[in-house]
Order: sequence, then C-alpha cells, then structure tokens
Amino acid sequence: LFCIQLYSYTRVWIPDPEEVWKPAEIIKDYKEGDTVLHLKLEDESTLEYSIGPKDHALPFLRNPDILVGENDLTALSYLHEPAVLHNLKVRFLESNHIYTYCGIVLVAINPYEQLQIYGEEVINAYSGQNMGDMDPHIFAVAEEAYKQMARDEKNQSIIVSGESGAGKTVSAKYAMRFFATVGGSANDTSVEEKVLASSPIMEAIGNAKTTRNDNSSRFGKYIQIGFDRRYHIIGANMRTYLLEKSRVVFQAEEERNYHIFYQLCASSSLPEFKDLTLTSAEDFTYTSLGENIFIEGVNDAEDLVKTKEALTMLGVKEIHQVSIFKVIASILHLGNVGIVSERDGESCHINRDDTHLHHFCRLLGIEQEQMEHWLCRRKLVTTAETYVKNVSYAQAVNARDALAKHIYAHLFDWIVEHINKALHTSTKQHSFIGVLDIYGFETFEINSFEQFCINYANEKLQQQFNSHVFKLEQEEYMKEQIPWTLIDFYDNQPCIDLIEAKLGILDLLDEECKVPKGTDQNWAQKLYSKHSKSGHFEKPRMSNRSFIVVHFADKVEYQCDGFLEKNRDTVYEEQINILKASQVSTVYFFKTSKINVRAAKPAPKGHNREHRKTVGTQFRNSLHLLMDTLNATTPHYVRCIKPNDFKESFVFDSRRAVQQLRACGVLETIRISAAGYPSRWTYPDFFSRYRVLMTKKDMTIGDKKQVCKNLLETLIKDPDKFQFGKTKIFFRAGQVAYLEKLRADKFRFACINIQKTVRGWLQRIRYRKIRKSAITLQRYGRGYLARRYAEMLRLTRAALICQKQYRMVRVRREYLRTRRAVITIQAFARGMFIRRLYQEFLLHHKAMIIQKTIRGWLVRKKYLRARYAAIVIQCFYRRVRAKRQLKQLKIEARSAEHLKNLSVGMENKIVQLQKKMDNQYKTQNEQLVVTNTALGSEVTKLQKEVETLRSRQTAGTQVTSLQEELEKLRAELQEANAQKKQIEEEFSNEKQGLEQVRKDAQRTSSQGGDVSQKEIRLQVELDEERQRYQNLVKEYSRLEQRYENLQEDMSSTKVCFLLLSSSLGSDSNYPSINMSEMGIEKAAMDLSVFMKLQKRVRELEQERKRLQTNLEKVEELSKHKACAFRQELETENKKLKNDLNELRKAVADKASDNNSSNELQEGYNLLLNQLKAANEELDVRKEEVLMLKTQIVNSTRHLHPLIPYCGMFVFRLLEAQLQTQSRQHKDELEALHTQIELLKDNLEKKQEMLDHFSTLSPEALVEFSVQQEITRLTNENLVRPYLRYNLLYVSIFFLGGGEGGATKSRPELTRQVTVQRKEKDFEGMLEYYKDDEALLVKTLITDMKPNAVSATVPCLPAYILFMCIRHADYINDDQKVHSLLTANINAIKKVLKRNNDDFEMTSFWLANTSRLLHCLKQYSGDEAFMTQNTAKQNEHCLKNFDLAEYRQVLSDLSIQIYQQLVRVAEGIMQPMIVSAMLESESIPSLAGVKPMGYRNRSSSLDCESGGPVGYTLQALIKQLGQFYTIMADHGLDPEISQQVVRQLFYSINAVTLNNLLLRKDVCSWSTGMQLRYNISQLEEWLRGKNLHQSGAVATLEPVIQAAQLLQVKKKTSQDAEAICSLCTALSLQQIVKILNLYTPLNEFEERVTVSFIREIQNRLQDRIENNQLLVDTKYTFPVLFPYTPSALSLETVHIPASLSLDFLTRV
Repeated sequence: LFCIQLYSYTRVWIPDPEEVWKPAEIIKDYKEGDTVLHLKLEDESTLEYSIGPKDHALPFLRNPDILVGENDLTALSYLHEPAVLHNLKVRFLESNHIYTYCGIVLVAINPYEQLQIYGEEVINAYSGQNMGDMDPHIFAVAEEAYKQMARDEKNQSIIVSGESGAGKTVSAKYAMRFFATVGGSANDTSVEEKVLASSPIMEAIGNAKTTRNDNSSRFGKYIQIGFDRRYHIIGANMRTYLLEKSRVVFQAEEERNYHIFYQLCASSSLPEFKDLTLTSAEDFTYTSLGENIFIEGVNDAEDLVKTKEALTMLGVKEIHQVSIFKVIASILHLGNVGIVSERDGESCHINRDDTHLHHFCRLLGIEQEQMEHWLCRRKLVTTAETYVKNVSYAQAVNARDALAKHIYAHLFDWIVEHINKALHTSTKQHSFIGVLDIYGFETFEINSFEQFCINYANEKLQQQFNSHVFKLEQEEYMKEQIPWTLIDFYDNQPCIDLIEAKLGILDLLDEECKVPKGTDQNWAQKLYSKHSKSGHFEKPRMSNRSFIVVHFADKVEYQCDGFLEKNRDTVYEEQINILKASQVSTVYFFKTSKINVRAAKPAPKGHNREHRKTVGTQFRNSLHLLMDTLNATTPHYVRCIKPNDFKESFVFDSRRAVQQLRACGVLETIRISAAGYPSRWTYPDFFSRYRVLMTKKDMTIGDKKQVCKNLLETLIKDPDKFQFGKTKIFFRAGQVAYLEKLRADKFRFACINIQKTVRGWLQRIRYRKIRKSAITLQRYGRGYLARRYAEMLRLTRAALICQKQYRMVRVRREYLRTRRAVITIQAFARGMFIRRLYQEFLLHHKAMIIQKTIRGWLVRKKYLRARYAAIVIQCFYRRVRAKRQLKQLKIEARSAEHLKNLSVGMENKIVQLQKKMDNQYKTQNEQLVVTNTALGSEVTKLQKEVETLRSRQTAGTQVTSLQEELEKLRAELQEANAQKKQIEEEFSNEKQGLEQVRKDAQRTSSQGGDVSQKEIRLQVELDEERQRYQNLVKEYSRLEQRYENLQEDMSSTKVCFLLLSSSLGSDSNYPSINMSEMGIEKAAMDLSVFMKLQKRVRELEQERKRLQTNLEKVEELSKHKACAFRQELETENKKLKNDLNELRKAVADKASDNNSSNELQEGYNLLLNQLKAANEELDVRKEEVLMLKTQIVNSTRHLHPLIPYCGMFVFRLLEAQLQTQSRQHKDELEALHTQIELLKDNLEKKQEMLDHFSTLSPEALVEFSVQQEITRLTNENLVRPYLRYNLLYVSIFFLGGGEGGATKSRPELTRQVTVQRKEKDFEGMLEYYKDDEALLVKTLITDMKPNAVSATVPCLPAYILFMCIRHADYINDDQKVHSLLTANINAIKKVLKRNNDDFEMTSFWLANTSRLLHCLKQYSGDEAFMTQNTAKQNEHCLKNFDLAEYRQVLSDLSIQIYQQLVRVAEGIMQPMIVSAMLESESIPSLAGVKPMGYRNRSSSLDCESGGPVGYTLQALIKQLGQFYTIMADHGLDPEISQQVVRQLFYSINAVTLNNLLLRKDVCSWSTGMQLRYNISQLEEWLRGKNLHQSGAVATLEPVIQAAQLLQVKKKTSQDAEAICSLCTALSLQQIVKILNLYTPLNEFEERVTVSFIREIQNRLQDRIENNQLLVDTKYTFPVLFPYTPSALSLETVHIPASLSLDFLTRV
C-alpha cells in the first residue's frame, strides 16, 4: 500500500544511454501487477516504461525539491545512484559548489578554475568549527582531523584519492596549508613554511603533464606532519611510492616529461646555467616525444625560481643545487647520445665527436671513453673465461634509457631523503596527521606494470575504506542502542589474494624474474594455468599476451609485455661502476644507494638478498607498511572526481562522473548506509519540523520524545521502517520523503483556507473602491463643466483689456522713438565740441611733464655719480683699518688668558649694564613727570584763552552762521541726489550678482557629487596611510618582543661580560674612580657607559673649538658697536624713566584733585603697594643672581684638590664644563643683543603711550601706568636656566661625591638654591629619590591592580607619574627624566605581556597611557595645547625639556595597547558571535529545520563536554556592555571607547557574514528575519549607550544587506534591479554566493533560478570592487587618539595611603 501510494503521480529516474539517468513523472497511478508505467519526460513527451521481473524493476524515486542540493548526500530521503549523481550535478553546475559530503567521505569535483575559497580568512572561518556546521570543504576535513587528534590523542590520516586530473595533489596541498596555518610552530623555526616548501619541489621532480591533467602526480606520497603536546607543528616526514620512471625516456602524444626538465631548458639562458649547455626543450629527445613542450598559463622559468627558493628554504646548499641541475641536464644530454647501428642492428657504436656524450661525461665527472665503450658493449663471465660482447642497437638504446631512468630515480630518492632531513626534528613527536596523496584507479587502452601496481594499491585502500565505513555504522547503532543485523557489503579480499597471495600474480612474476631466460610470454602462460578458475581473473579471447583482472571498480586488461623488465628494474654493472668512479660530487648519491644491477656473473644464492628485491616486492612491502599505518590511525577520506576529459571549467559529464563514483567507493558508502537506517533525526529537530502533523492533545505533553513516538506510531504503521534511539530517530530510506509529503499536504490544505478568506476580503475591498471611485468621478465631472464656463467668461473680458493695452503701447512707442532720436543728435554734437577743447589742454599738459622729468633726471644722475665716488673712497679706507684690527684681535684671541678675562668682563658688563638701565629708568621717569606737569599747565592756559575768544565772537557770527547753514543744506541736497543714483546702481549690480550666484549654485550642485567623492577618496587614503603606520607600529612591537626573548636568552653571556669589564677596571694603571663614593651609582663602571663618555668628550672638544672661533667673531663685532650703542641706550633709558616718573606723579596728583572719593584712593594705594612689592621682589631676585654667581665661583675653587685624584676622566669632564661655560657666554652675548632690541621696542611703545595719555581718563591713566610697571618688573624677574644647571650639576656630582667618600648613606635631595618666597603653595609636583625609582615603577605599574584605584580619580597612576616627571624637569635633571620615562614604558610593556589576555588590565593601561600622553601635551608649553588650560595649569607647564620624542613613543605604545585590547575582546567574543547572531532563536518558533545527514555527528562533537556551548544574543550584548563599562570605569577617553566598539562591531559583521557565506543551512528567509531582528537589538544597545555616532552601525551594513537579500523576492527583473540597488556594501561574488546558498525550508518557497543569478551578474559586472569572497576578520580600523585635556589641577591630586607611596614628597 505504501509503495502504491508513493508511485501515484510522483517523479522517478529512468536509465538513459547519454545522461545515465533521466528524470520523468508518472502521469497515471501505478497499481500492483501493472507491467507498464505511463511517464512524461521533461520535454513534455510521453513514454510507456515496461516493468517486470524480466524487463526492469520499478524505477528509482526522485527526492523532493527541498532536498535537492543538500550538503550531505546521506541527508537525501532516497539513497541511490541517480539521486547522488543529480545532487552532485546540481551543486556543481547551478551553485558552483565543488565539495559535497557523503557520510564520512568528502567528494571534491575539479572545477578546472581557480576559486577564491582557499584564503587565510576561509581557514580562520573553518578553524574550530564542527564538521557539518559549515559548507563542505577540504578545510573542514582537515579541521576534523586536527580536532580529533587533539581530543582523542590519536593519530589521524587524510586519504586523498582519485584518477589523474581529479585534483588530488591540490587537495592534499590545501590540507597541508591548513595544518601549517592552524598548527603553526610555537617558535620561529618556520617548520610550517618548510612543509609547504616541499610541495613545489615534489611537483617539479614528480609531476608531469598528461592527456588528462596538466600537473599530474606520477608517484604516490604519504606525508606525516608531526605535532608536539601543544599541537604545534614540529616536523614532517615523506614516503613516496612507485615513481613512474618510464616517463623519463618516453611520453605519449600531447604529454610531457617531468616539469624540472622544461624548467631548466626555459632558464638555460641565465648565466648560472651556461655550464649546462642546454637549449630549448624541443632539441632534446627525452623532452620532445610528446610533441608539445608548453602548458597554457604556465611559465616554466618562473616555476624554476620557485623551486630554487624552496630548495634554499629546506637547507639545500647552493653547491648541491648546482649538482642536482647538472644531473638533470646530463640526463637530457644522455638521451641525445647518437647510437649508430652496424650490421643490420646486430652491433652499434657511438661517434667519438658526439657532443652530447661529452657534455654528459663532463657534467657527471666520468671518463668519456669508458662510457662510450660500455654503452655499446657488455661483459659476460663464464666459468672458464670473461669476454666482452657487442650488444645490438636495440639493446644499447634500452641500456641507455635504463641508465637514464636509474639516474633520475636515485636523484628523486636523494631529494626526498634530504627533504625528510630538513623536516626532521629532535623534539619528541606526540602525534601526527598523515596526508596520503596516491593515484586513483586507472584504466587505459594499454595497461602495463605501473597501472597494475596502482590498481593493486587501490584495492587495498578500498578494502580498508569499506571496513571503516561498516565499523562506523556499527558504532552508531550500538551507541543509540538500536538492534542491528549484519549488513552485507562488498569485500574485495579475493581480488587482493589473487594479486599478493602465495602463487599469486606478483609471486609468479617474481618467480619468472629469477629464471635466467624468463619471458613475459612464459609468465602469461603460468597465469592462465594457475588462475583460470578464479572469479577475478579472465583470459582475453583474442590475445595470449595479456590478462584481465576484475577489480572492484571495473575490469582491466593488462598487456604482459615489459612486466618482467620493469619488475627487475636493473641496469648494467659496468655503467654503474663508471658512475661510482666519478671524481666530482655530482653523483655522490649513487655511491651509497642500493641499486639493482645486472651482474656479469650470477651471484651465489643467499648472498645479499636485499639487492635482489624486485619492484613488485618492494611495492608490496611498502603498501603493507602503509596499510599498517592507516589502520593505526583514524582515517578521513577525500574522493576527487574529474567532471570531464576536456579540462573545461564547470562542465559535468555524467557518464565519466558515474564511472569514478563507482570506482572510488562513494556509491558503496551509499549502499551501506541505505541498507540500514540512512535518515536520522534528533528528537528536538523532528518535533520542530513535524509538529504541524501533531494534534493539540499531543502538544500538551511535556515529553517531546514521547510526542514523537506517538506521532510516528500513528503515521507509519510498519514498525520496521523506523527505530527509536537514545537521542535520535532512525528511518529507512524513503520514510522522510513520506513525512515531507504529509507535511506539505497539511500546509497545502491550510493555505487553501487562508487563500479563500483573503480572496473574499480582497473582493469586498475592491467593490468598495470601485463605488467610491464612481462617485468621485461624477463630482469631478460636474465641477469640470462649471469651471469651463467660468473660464470662457474670464477669457472674453481679458480679450477686451488686451486690445486696449496694445493700442496704447503702440502709440507710446512711436513717441518715445522720436524723442530718443532728437536727444541722440544733441548729445553727439555737444560731445564733439568738448573733445576738441580737451585735446588742446592735453597737449599742453604732456609737454610740461616731459620737461619736468628730463630736468629731474639730469640732476639725479649728477648726484649719484658724486655719491658713488665718495663711497668707494670710504670702503677702501675702512678695509685697511679693519685688516689691521683683525690681525691684532687674532693675536689676542689665541691666549687662554683672554678667554678668562672675557668671561670675567662679561659678568662685570652685565652688572654695569643693569645699573645703567636702572639709572636711565629713574631719569626717564623724572623727565616724564616734569613734562606732564608742564603740559598740564599749558593746557589750562589754552582753555582759558579759548573761552575768552568765544565770548567775544558770539555777536558777530550770527549772519555768517546762517550763510553757512544755507550752504550745508545745499550740499546735503546734492549728496541726497548722488546717494539716490548710487543706490539705483547698487540695486542693479546686486540683481546681477544674485543671478550669477544662482548660476554658480546650479553649477556647484552638479559638481557636489565629484567633490564629495574626492573627499571620500581623500579620507580613504588618510585611513590607509594611518593603517599602514599602525601596522608598522604593530610589527615594531612584535620585533621588540622578539628582541626581549633573545635578550633573556643572552642573560648569562651578559653576566660574564660584566665580570670581565669589572676585572679589566681593577687592573688598569689609572687610578680608579669609585662611583659609589662619587654619590651617583653603587654599581661598577660599565664599559658601554665609558665608551659613551669618550664619544661625548670628543663631541665637546669639537664644540669648544667651534665656540672659540665664534667668540673671536663676536668680540670683534662688539668692539665696534657696543660702546656707541650702549651710550645712546643709556641716555634714552634715563630720559624714558624720568618721563615715566613725572607722568606717574602728575597722573596721581590729577587723580587726587579731580576725584576725591575714598574708593578710588584705596584702589590707587593698593596698586602702589603692589608696585612696591614687585620692586622688592626684583631686588631679591638680583641678590639671588649674585649669590648664585658667588656659589659657582666658590664651588669651582673647591674642585682643584680633587683633580689629581680623578684621572683623565675628570680632566675631560672639566674641559667639557669649560666648553659649556664658553657656550653660555655666547648665549649671554646673544641675550644682550636681544635685550637691546627689546629696549628699542620699549622706547617706541612708551612714546606711543605718551601720545595716548592725554586721551585717557584719570582712573584709566592710573590703572594703565601701574599695569605697565608690573609687566616690566615681571619681565626683569627672569633667572637664566644655565646658572641653575651649573649649580645643580656641580653640587651633586663633585661636592656630594667628595663629602660622601667615607660614608655610603643616601645622598640628600638637592634643590635649586633660591631665596624662599613669602607665600608657600603646592606646585603639583612629586619629589622622590633616584634610588626609589624602581620602587615607584613597581608600585605604580608592575604590582598595580585596577581595583586598587577604582574609588579614586580615574587614571591616577598617570597623574602621579607626570607629577614626578614635572619635578625632574623643575630641577633640570635630564637623566632622571629619561630614566623615569624609559622605565615606565618598559614596565607597562612587561605588564601587558604578562596579562596579554586580560581585558580589564589592558583597558586600564590604555587609559593611563593615553592620559599620560595627554598630560605631556597639555603641559608641554605649546600654545596649540594650552587653549583650554586654566591660568594655574599654564603655570605648571614644563620649563626645561621638550618631550616631543617621548610623546611619539607613548603614542606608538598606545596604538599597541589598543590593538591588544581589540585582540583580547575579539578573542572573548569570537565563540559567541555565530551562535548568538545566526543560531539562537531570538524570535521563537521562526526558524525551521531541514533533514540532515551526518551533520553534527558524534565524531565531530566533544561528547565529554556535552557538545558546543550555545550563546544567545543577550549574552553577546551583555558581554559588549561589560567591555564598555570597564573602559568607562577606567577613564578611557570616550572617543577611544567608540573606536573599540566600532572595531568589535566590525568583527561581529565579518564573522557573521563569513559564516553566512559558508553555510547553506542558514541561508533562508527565516534566518534573514532572525538576523535582522538581532541587528536591531545591537542598534538599540548602541543608542542606549549613546554610541550611535561612533560609526559602529555602518560596519554592520554588509550583514544588514545580506539579511535583506535573504528576505526580498528573487524572481523577476524588477527584483534583480532592486537587489542591485540594495546590496551596495556586498560584492558581486558575495551576492551570487548567497543566492546560490539560498535554501527554502518548505515547498512553498521557490529556489533562486540560475537565470536570475545570471541576470544579477550581468547587471553588476561593471561594478569596481574587491574580488574577495570573505571579509577580512583581521582588518583593524586606523585608530585616532584625539587630544583631550584634563580639567583637574595637579595640586589637587590626592594620593591614597593604600598605594604605599610614602617615599614621594609633595612640592
């Protein structure tokens, strides 16, 4: 009944000779007993398909469309050959998916096209994922092997098989690339690079072009990649199998020899290969037999460069590389050796002048005569004598070819052995993963010994594969506690016994090889007689020299010719002896290799059996060893399929594909699965998928497992069709299709009811709309008629008015034309008379100008001639005097006494100049007061006279005033008329300007797009430049870390070096200087410091010479200018001071007379008191300067007793101090010149002040004068920094060292020797001892915990460190500043290295580092950073040092910390993103479940931990909130926090989109809805945290558009246009990938057609974009650290006692 129900109006597969299987649809119900099925084909034609026991069985059923294109073939409801073939074809052609799972097997179809699915981003996406979670991929198999090795601690193997051209080598290469990326070495040994470097070498020497493949591997290899206990690659080992040596001497048509030959020939013109004497490959026999030496798209010369680079990386020395190339070139020359036939081929010889033989012998370093002799002869040894026999021409050619094959074979073995040595490691191997790249089943028109060995190996591998698949099925059933019966599967042991058992094919072959005169014919007859009764052996009907073996894949006929010779694989002993006697190293690998040689005399039995092993025996032994290795590991299978024989991209030949599917065991896997319960569902998935079939009563039961059992017992009556396991439900083939049919019927019935109701509702709405439209049309029609009548009346009236106006305008125009003509005639006549008069006046005026100019020119010329003569005479005279003075000055300057006198004289001059300035100031003040009083008296007199004059003139000025008033009125009238005309002109100009602005605005709007694009382009370039810089910073941090590691390794060497340097210091002849006694350091003198001091002394010596020459020049200039200028300056200064004093007195008297209020008098007194206090402060500062000078002189006097005991080091230091003093004297001289210029400026300003005094009020005069006086005194209150520096240096280094020689107590802190201020305030500085620096760094950085300062000011450590830096700057101690900053930076780096995965610690130090950077900017004294400072903060600016270089270092450190913070946050979020964004159901019951195969199978999951952890969206948002809260609590700048959030959202977008592009199961409408909801929740979180302006939403734009793409309609051309305009942030490749992956969850959704995808591609083909499929998850946005000054004053910072910073003192 069930069968009949399924064959009612359903779709089936029927056989077809061309397409193998053809789809059809049953158009008439099938009834039991019918012999014919009525079918309809795809072309709408009908067919009567005969069925029955004699004709055909019932055809295979087709799967529902919802299951077509599945990732796993075992997920299909009907498992059979046509379903498998159709699913592979649909995935390959329509979706361009080359990988498909078939249970535990990965089926890989060669696309014959380079696909962008193997990049590092794809590796990262598959790393850590369970097999089946992502789309099928070779990386998924590699990750499964790597994960099982780490979890089960068992070795793994990946078996890659397939016929030539199917892509085995490429698949194996990508698997090894995955292991090299994921399991990279723990140190910098580059083992993974060496593993990858072996591929180009093996391809060059072991791959060749065949008719089926351009890069076919002509050998098998098994690579074992070793891992340590932390699962990092530590080494590798390679085993090779059955190199096709015959290809060296023979190639079929359209085939090539091994690539290395053509690579050498293509590079023969290079200088390093000139010695090989090679030419084009067409000129050599061994490379031109295939008649095609080129491969399309391959550059052999470039490939040779890659081969040489790989050899170098693997440690092959240059001399060995040259030897390898010589051997390869010698083989080519050997093939061209001309063997001349004699006596009808019975003998032969080689010409002595054969150049190729000469080159062959020269390259190998052997004797040409011997090789020429033994290539044409052989030695025969009998019991009686030994004689040499000439060989025939054919035998000589075969011997030559055999020698060439042996040379190449042993070269191949030597290279493999050297690769293994390079990949070998002394570290103990914990586990390994093997990658087997071996030939697939082969059958050709002529099959020989090589094909027999290949197919024998495939028989063994197929047997192992079948047993493993059966074992997995058995384990699955036992795990789920399901009763199972023995499944019958194909066992090919009889075929294997036929080949390898005793008296099998190989055994008989070896036996025949031992016979002295054994032949291939005799061996074939033995096979016929021995195995004729075997079911796997057949004799061809038409041949006695071949045999047929029935393999598991197909019957293969083997030609017996050549079997014995290839099995023996021998070469003449004489030729080998010649090679062994070589005098050069080109053939050193022959001397230790074991070679089968054809001896002249047979060796005794039992002697050295190792030398007599045949190729078949060796291959059988190595194959057994390989099978033992594979059986001891967990295998993973990759079956490569060749889609067509023409190497065309994405062309699928069904017949060729079926042949390979049958041969590689995929269909056998399907058959084993179909024999049991192929479809498997977990209880929750089954409940979610088929709950629509349940009743309301079933839904009330809480146990989902019981609900599923009740449903199945109701729907499927046969209990054998399903089984209930512990966690899964197992179904027979076809049952899931039946359940899908019931589910679709239920949905169809519900849809019909919904459609009925909706259509009625739509019709009612339509009727109401029609009725409303009719009423509206009537209303509008009546209104239209009324409006048309009113319009006619208006037009009639308008016509009358137009006629009237037209007639009036015509008459007026005629009158105006006549009037304009008269006015024009008058204007021209008057203009003519005026121009004539103007020309006469113009001529007279020009004549006068010419006369005036000529007369002036003559006079000036005479004057200039006389002036020039006087100047020449003066110059000559002055030059003579200057030479005399220069000579005298040079003599004086050479004496050292002159320099000392100059220094003393300069100090005296400073004091004298200061006194003169004071005197000038006083005299000028007095003069100003006198002048002011005189001017005041004159002003009062003039005012009185003016008043008397006014009283006299009042009577007589009335008439004149009236006349003046009349004239003013006339002038005002004329001005009004002029203004009227001006306004009219301005109006017209403004109107024209507005019109021009409007045109410019239109033009600007059209160019706005270009400007915006330019701005965007410039912004992108800026970001790229910033990104490159930050990448350099990142690379610098990595190299710095590497340097630290090396430095730790060299610690022992450094200790030895220090001991040696200390011993050298003790043995020196010079008196040693104990640094602890000098009070600076307690450590021994370091050699590096001494070298730096020597370098510094040399620099100071050069500086001293340069300063001496500069002093001579300055002294010479000062003699000429100083005297006269100083006298003039003194007189002007005195006059200015007198004037100022007089002015001050006058202003004070006037203010007291005019305004006697107490308030003004008190203010004035207060200002006077401040002025007096400033004067007193000035006197104090002057005294302080004198004290400093005295102390310097005294300190220098105390130095002399120490000089004899300090050695050469102290003398040089004193010499450097003298040079410093010379430099300071120069600075003083420059300061004096500057002061003179300032005094000039002051004189000019004071002159301007006197001019403005008369215009100011008395109060303003008092305030202005006092303020100017205060400013002057403040400017004079400056102490030169060099005095403080000298005093500090001398007192600490010399005085402290001399006094502290006896005791080793801590040196006292030395401050600047100054007179104490009257008011004591904190200056925001922290003072500490130099010895406490390490404790400070340890307390504030190394041992600091973020929670220790959580209740204090944010970034407190940064403020404390900066206050310490300020004090070091205040005392002008550059060494202390440098030491503290360097120690801080290094300590922060060490803390971050120790806590490289702690987000809280990284955030804490990012906040403090950026705050310290802001403090260095805020208090740098740079005006650009001081705009927002308070007055008090400006006082705290650094005084002595410019720390711009350290700001750059801190900026780079901040970038490194930011990158580490982002990396830590991304590492925490990475496991949560996919589960939260794509898998968790934020909207309940929205996602559907589809049938699945082995996805999430038990071997992919960690059963002990309960499987993968599922994260919800709320967990992800909570984690983001924690990150943001931590950054805010640590005081991180909001701008930086926004950039961190933006980067994290980019990571969410990249990981989500990459998984979406690699997972077919999540590309559905419901997932798009779920994803859009999740993104909206993230946007809501951003708005809640006020982060919507951070740009984080823009980073989610690609995944937003991907979600919309999953939801939009995808059917018509309008839909394609909408998608193209919508998906601007997605690339064309990403859009096509999503459309190909789009999967409907039920039959009511439609798949995306191929034509629709092609239309999308055509529309977007001109889009310029990146051709990368996946998003770069490692991309980091360029980070910006905007300047954010702090409003906190340093003097208010409080240090809690819990920090234990008692050794810091507030200053």
